[in-house]
Amino acid sequence: MAGSINVNIRMDSELKRQFENFCSDMGMTMTTAFNIFAKKTVREYRIPFEIGAEIPNSETVEAINEVRRMKADPTLGKSYSDVDEMIRELLQ
Repeated sequence: MAGSINVNIRMDSELKRQFENFCSDMGMTMTTAFNIFAKKTVREYRIPFEIGAEIPNSETVEAINEVRRMKADPTLGKSYSDVDEMIRELLQ
């Protein structure tokens, strides 16, 4: 494989934020997503595919946001390193 180079892409800052979140949800970086797109486009010589997932409902969106808030502020939740301890506390 040839050496890597940087490619600059201009996009709206809100779109970039949304795309970064999407890529994260799919378990990849923006670079990985663009490389997948470029390789498949060249191989098939067309706009090749659609990657998607169902848009979560409002309850799921709120749960995702809650987890993000808890990750950002450890005082909002408790973490466990012992499953038995967690179960004991849940059953109290």
